[in-house]
Amino acid sequence: MSARCCMVFLYFCALMGSKYIDLTNGPILRHLFRLAIPTIGSSFMQMTYNLTDMLWLGMLGEDAVAAVGVAGFYTWFGISLLLITRVGAEVGVSQSLGRKDSALALRFVRHALFWAVLISALLAVVVLLFTPVLIGFFGLPSVQVNTDAASYLRIMAMGFVFSFVNPTFAGIYNGMGNSRSPFWYMTAGVALNLVLDPLFIFGFGPIPAMGVVGAAWATFMSQFLVFAIFFYRLILLEEMMPLYLRKFKFDGGISRRIFALGIPVASESALFAVFAIFLARIVAGFGAVAIAVQSIGAQIEALSWMTSSGFATALGSFTGQNYGAGRWDRIRTGYRYTLLIGTVLGLMVTALFLLFGKEIFSLFLKDPESQRLGAIYLYILAVSQLFMIYEITTRGAFNGVGQTVPPSLVGILFTGSRVPLAYLLISFPALGLFGVWWAISLTSVFKGIVLPLWFILVLRHGGDNRMGHLGSRLIYLIPSRLRQQFFIKKS
Repeated sequence: MSARCCMVFLYFCALMGSKYIDLTNGPILRHLFRLAIPTIGSSFMQMTYNLTDMLWLGMLGEDAVAAVGVAGFYTWFGISLLLITRVGAEVGVSQSLGRKDSALALRFVRHALFWAVLISALLAVVVLLFTPVLIGFFGLPSVQVNTDAASYLRIMAMGFVFSFVNPTFAGIYNGMGNSRSPFWYMTAGVALNLVLDPLFIFGFGPIPAMGVVGAAWATFMSQFLVFAIFFYRLILLEEMMPLYLRKFKFDGGISRRIFALGIPVASESALFAVFAIFLARIVAGFGAVAIAVQSIGAQIEALSWMTSSGFATALGSFTGQNYGAGRWDRIRTGYRYTLLIGTVLGLMVTALFLLFGKEIFSLFLKDPESQRLGAIYLYILAVSQLFMIYEITTRGAFNGVGQTVPPSLVGILFTGSRVPLAYLLISFPALGLFGVWWAISLTSVFKGIVLPLWFILVLRHGGDNRMGHLGSRLIYLIPSRLRQQFFIKKS
C-alpha cells in the first residue's frame, strides 16, 4: 500500500470518526443499530482474515488447512485473555461517561492500554518458547502438518502485540459510543490481507511461494497496519478526546476494576479455547480431514456468532451508559429489542445451514467426502444457532451492568461439559466423530436457555446484585480473594 493510499484512507477515516455519543437519550433502536452495524462489520473484517486463509490454503489441500486450524487455537486462546482489557475498557469507559465522569474514563483508557501491551508481550514470549510442545499436544501423525503449524504459530506470536492490542483499542471506541471508526480501521487490514494472501501463499514474480508461512506473514502485516492506524488516530491525533498519556500513573484500584470486569469474561473465553483444544485433539484422532472440516466449520459458524456479538457489544455499551445514568427503563427496552433482532437472525442462519450446508463447504474444500462431513457439521450446529445468539446477546447485557460473573459461570459450566459429553457420545458407534459436534451443539442450547432467564431476574429486580446473581451461592465456590475482586464496586 503506497504512502498516498494510506493518507487517503486516513483522511476518509477522519471523516467517518465521531466523538463520544450519549446513549442515555434518544431512540433506542436507532442507537443499537448505529453501534451494532459497524461492530458487526469489524467482526466480519476479523473473520475475513481466517476465511481468506482457509479459501486460499484449501487449494493446497486439507493438510494446509489443518495446520492453520491447529495453530489458530492458540491465537484464539491469546485473544481470549486479552478480553480482560477490552471488556475492562468497554464497561469502565461507558459507565464512567454515563456518570459524566470523563476523568475516570481516561484513567480506564490508559490502564487498559498499559495492561494490553504487557499481557500480549508476555504471551508472545511464552508461545515462542514452547511452540513445539503446543503443536505436539494434538498428536497429529503428519510431520508436514506439525512443521507448518509450528511455523505459522511462531510468526503469529511475533505479531501478538499488534493483533491482541487492537481489540482493546476497539473496546475504548465502543465504550465511547463510536463503533464506526474501528470498522473502517479493520477494513484497511482486511483489504491488505486480501491482496497479500495469494501473493505470499502462491508467489508472484520476485515473491516466492511460501504456502502456510505466507498466510502467516500476510496476517502479521495486515494486523500491524490496523495497529498503526489505531495508534495514529487515537494516540497521536487524539480523535476521541485528549488522553494525556504522559500523565499516566499506575492506579491499583483502576487496574483491579479492569481485571474484576474482564477476568470472568476472559476466563470463560480462555477456558472455551482450552476446551476447544481438547475437543480438537479428539477430532484429530479421526484424521487431518476431520480437523480441516471442524476448523472451516467454526469459521462458517462465525457468520451468526460474530453478528450476534456485534449486537451484544452494542447492547453492552448502550446498557453501560444507561446503567451509569440509572435508566433501567431503557435497559429493559434495549434488551427486548436485541432479543427480537437475534431471533430473526438465528432463524435465518438455521435455514441457511440446513438447506445449503454442502454448497457452503464446497467453497473451501473440493473433496466430496470433506464436503459431506462439512454439511453434517452444519446440520448439527444449526440446532443451536438461535440459542447461541440468545446467550451471546445476554452476555453483552450483563457486561453493561458490570455483572460479568454470571455469563462466565454459565459458560464455564456448560462449555466445560463438552469434553466429557464428547467422550461419551463418540463411544456410540452410530455417532463416532459426530458425537463431538453434538456435544458442542447441545451445550449451546442449554447456555441459551439458562443465561437469558438469569438476566430477566436481574431486570425484574432493577439490577439488585443480591437477587440478580441468582447463582450467588455457586460463586462462593470461588476462592474468597478472587470473589472479592470480582464484586468490587466503585463507590
